[in-house]
Amino acid sequence: MTLSSLPLMAVVGGAVILSLYAGRLARKTGLPSLVGYMILGVILGSSVLGVLSAEGTRTLSFLTDIALGFVAFTIGSELNLRELKKLGKGIIYIILAESFAAFFMVAGAVWILTGNLPMALIFGALAPASAPAGTVAVIQEYGAKGKLTSALYAVVGFDDGLAIIIFGFASAAARNILDPAASSGLMHSVLHPAGEILFSILAGGFLGVLLTVLGRKLRPLTDVPSLFMGFVAVAAGIAQWLHLSLILTCMMLGFVLTNTTPVATVKSMMGQLRTWMPFLFIPFFFLAGAHLDIAALPSLGLIGVVYILARTAGLMGGARLGAVIGRSDDNIKKYLGFGILSQAGVAIGLSMVVLGQFEALGTPEASSIAVNVITTITATCIIFEIIGPIGAKYALQKAGEIRRKT
Repeated sequence: MTLSSLPLMAVVGGAVILSLYAGRLARKTGLPSLVGYMILGVILGSSVLGVLSAEGTRTLSFLTDIALGFVAFTIGSELNLRELKKLGKGIIYIILAESFAAFFMVAGAVWILTGNLPMALIFGALAPASAPAGTVAVIQEYGAKGKLTSALYAVVGFDDGLAIIIFGFASAAARNILDPAASSGLMHSVLHPAGEILFSILAGGFLGVLLTVLGRKLRPLTDVPSLFMGFVAVAAGIAQWLHLSLILTCMMLGFVLTNTTPVATVKSMMGQLRTWMPFLFIPFFFLAGAHLDIAALPSLGLIGVVYILARTAGLMGGARLGAVIGRSDDNIKKYLGFGILSQAGVAIGLSMVVLGQFEALGTPEASSIAVNVITTITATCIIFEIIGPIGAKYALQKAGEIRRKT
């Protein structure tokens, strides 16, 4: 009998209990609780002790999808158009500037380092993709409120959509350089991600209308979390079924709800859900840690270091530039860039797309680029998933928007 032979249900139960205390220990050191959850996941995952095997993490991936769906739903519920108007056009400038600055900074740095333009375009295209879960978890944990908090919700909610479009352009251009005859054409490569975003919005919007109609009539309010759970699971499942963006589909649920329902009603409904959120965050970040392959870290060579530095500079510099152009609040100018550094699922997913597309070209150079990209992105995501939440807490703390004691 070994720990690795424990039933999966017992492992999950034990992980939740241990994560609770690992999170408290992390908070005592000044770190967000989710860092504790992730570190415990790394320790119990296949990289170290192997209590939770790689097969086990794959089996439990539906928990990650549901939790990510709730993260996206929470983001949507905070995107009240009346409140967003108070932020002004600055939020649009920020999203555009930080995404394109990250693309050009990383692409330029990788091109200077390697002289390989297709590789530079792909790394640049992956840079804007973010991971909203870490930022949202920190906001929820510390009860953050204010202009910076609202701006963070908006940026991490919408920049993945722009990232997917940028990736469509860049990957098509890179493949055309490598093999013009095999390329499916720039227009087709751009229309596909654009269609994915459009149908994600439409599907999420339709479900959001249905959720709003049912939610308004539901009594008592203690039944609201069950209704939300069902709709988020349906939205996430449809997104997977139709190959849509899970984040955008689930985000539209909350967006429609908050913009078609009285503010007081939305606050009451979301208040019922907030008691559930810590339970959702614990398995999400524990499993994120268990997925991390720390054996990949030694492969983090010079190109990985350049990617980390250039992406960080691009996101932070672009966010500040956009905030200055849009005349945003001083706290947004100074600190928003610290809160958008997390990167995980979307970037890894896009790197898997690169692997499939480039290996299909059948050339040694294309295959080499694909392997280099997925290895580097996997390793760098480990770094960004740790420093991202810490940066978000720092930003909210400096802006004076943290309401709960740390």
